Amino acid sequence: AIVTSLTLLISLLGSGSSHAQDTGFVSIFDGKTLEGWDGNPKFWKVQDGTITGQTTKENPTKGNTFIIWRGGETSNFELKLEYKIIKGNSGIQYRSFLLKNGADNWRIGGYQADFEAGNTYSGILYGEAFRGILANRGQKTVIGENGKPKVVGTVGVSAEIQKKIKKEDWNAYHIVANGNHFVHRINGLVTCEATDEDDAARDKGLLALQLHAGPPMLVQFRNIRIKQLPATKNPPKKKKAASKKKVAAGKKVAFVAGSRSHGYGSHEHYAGCMILARSLQAASAGIEVKVFRDGWPREKGALEGFDSVVMYADGGGRHPVNAHLDEMDALAKKGTGIVCIHYGVEVPK
Repeated sequence: AIVTSLTLLISLLGSGSSHAQDTGFVSIFDGKTLEGWDGNPKFWKVQDGTITGQTTKENPTKGNTFIIWRGGETSNFELKLEYKIIKGNSGIQYRSFLLKNGADNWRIGGYQADFEAGNTYSGILYGEAFRGILANRGQKTVIGENGKPKVVGTVGVSAEIQKKIKKEDWNAYHIVANGNHFVHRINGLVTCEATDEDDAARDKGLLALQLHAGPPMLVQFRNIRIKQLPATKNPPKKKKAASKKKVAAGKKVAFVAGSRSHGYGSHEHYAGCMILARSLQAASAGIEVKVFRDGWPREKGALEGFDSVVMYADGGGRHPVNAHLDEMDALAKKGTGIVCIHYGVEVPK
């Protein structure tokens, strides 16, 4: 009887300690239904008390797809859950946004706590459609105004952290987002830490779970709990230098897009020029941009009056400038800027 009583007491004390650690957390998955969650039913279901996402050879997803928690937005919070992954990679999106160019309603971009079946990316901070990798595993970073992370310290050795992550078994993920500071933990170990001082930093948004495009994979989530944290006031951002937009006013830039030379989606000279041209116009008020398609402009003197000529094309013998060196030289002597990008940097001697 004494042994039984001691066993019960130890059990109760252990249970109380666990609950104390989870004070303030609220479950957002009932283990039985997808109530409060919104994902493509072709890929998401409840199985064995878990949210299960799966792709197969017969049922692939054309792009990354997500199941979105519709119970509210994430701002300052702690999230705890358990995950298991078999093949592929996945992640937990937070403070995220719907992608406008998505083919359905389940494409998400934003901060992502990554994990995978491989050995490299579990625990990192990734920006899905949102600036790329922001902190690799083991890193402490500060993300500056250019959107690029700067490593300012370490939280551990990546390979040693990986040894604590169980393959094809359950692992515990813990995310803390407080102000512009983010900490990821797997199985109790800090995997990365980041402070986002970029103007693009997000202070609120959606919570979602990822199913990655590519080879068949399976991912499962259970015991999903969230704790809302008090609002914080981030330190004021440094004032940027005075805008240089007026300097560009009245300037003219020509883009020369090389002729198509590869299959669809590869070496897209015209598409690349259009993206750059639109970005340039958006960034510089009053600038005039024109894109010439399929090689050197056919109209004689078409490039006269431009302040700069950008050539985005194949190089070597296929470079569009080869047959127009005299014309380009004359423009250069007048002060026209010359820019070569992509394979256009490969200019014959």
